[in-house]
Amino acid sequence: MAGTLAACGSSGGDQGSGDSKTVTLVSHDSWAASKGVIAAFEKQSGYKVNVLEDGDAGQAVNKAILTKDNPQGDVFFGVDNTLLSRALDNGLFQPYEAKGSDRIKPEYRADQGKHRVTPVDTGDICVNYDKKYFADHKLDPPKSFDDLVKPQYKNLLVTENASASSPGLGFLLGTAAKYGDEGWEGYWKKLKANGVKVVDGWEQAYNEEFSGSAGGKKAKGDRPLVVSYASSPPVEVVYADPKPSAAPTGVAQGTCFRQVEYAGLLSNAKNTEGGKAFLDFLVTERFQEDMPLNMFVYPVREGAQVPPEFVKFGPQAGDPETMDPAKIADHRDQWVKSWTSLVLK
Repeated sequence: MAGTLAACGSSGGDQGSGDSKTVTLVSHDSWAASKGVIAAFEKQSGYKVNVLEDGDAGQAVNKAILTKDNPQGDVFFGVDNTLLSRALDNGLFQPYEAKGSDRIKPEYRADQGKHRVTPVDTGDICVNYDKKYFADHKLDPPKSFDDLVKPQYKNLLVTENASASSPGLGFLLGTAAKYGDEGWEGYWKKLKANGVKVVDGWEQAYNEEFSGSAGGKKAKGDRPLVVSYASSPPVEVVYADPKPSAAPTGVAQGTCFRQVEYAGLLSNAKNTEGGKAFLDFLVTERFQEDMPLNMFVYPVREGAQVPPEFVKFGPQAGDPETMDPAKIADHRDQWVKSWTSLVLK
């Protein structure tokens, strides 16, 4: 889930997953964990952690599928409910039930018959807004999908390419859940007519185009609305110096889609035992409680605590759009194809 400014951990280096003392994690660019937490795993397990970051979640999943016969690593983290069926249908993962997975909240579990993936985190894909822009223009920020197509929000929104980006796809699925099979294309025609801008991935949208983020301000971004996460506002507080008393960005609560991210043991992993140990680690209380202020996501483990600034500035959406994974599997590729011809051409 995108939302971090820098990824931590023992990443880089020339070690491959063929080294039995090294476990290699393949992930999207937003993987992050505290050095102390990774060090504790390394000490306890005897494995060194090597992290390979491979772009936006959509790109990373596609590349992992293409390289599944000779994978880059042992564990893949970052496939979410919007792309899960693609990974499972392509045989990306081998079965393994992580120790402690019985402590994962039931609503986040998936593939229970085969245990090819382990739920790791959850969050909500939502439109974020730049509070200063709307205050300066004496304009109420949008609250819903319906608001985004109104004339007063023309040329204000930037989103990600649904064919390559996880938040972009999540936003598309949110509109499909909201307006149904018959209505979502009409909605996107209105959104396109209202000047929505589409860029490749989250990093570009949030840190370059969006006027409300620290990165966007530096890049002179001119879009005060961006598809990001309900947990993005805490990023702007935690990393600011000095820290503001309120987040400079807000969330349009009526534009949210619930996302769950999973990890799995890659089918042709060279270090399966190391991979299993790492999956066990991902659902421990220590890692689950470390995630919120590193990857700006919510834990899936029952009883895992969330830090106060995360609760204050990045609460989960009260009533997000959701979609049955089977429906996503049946319709996703056709929806993306239709979306591409409708919005990008």
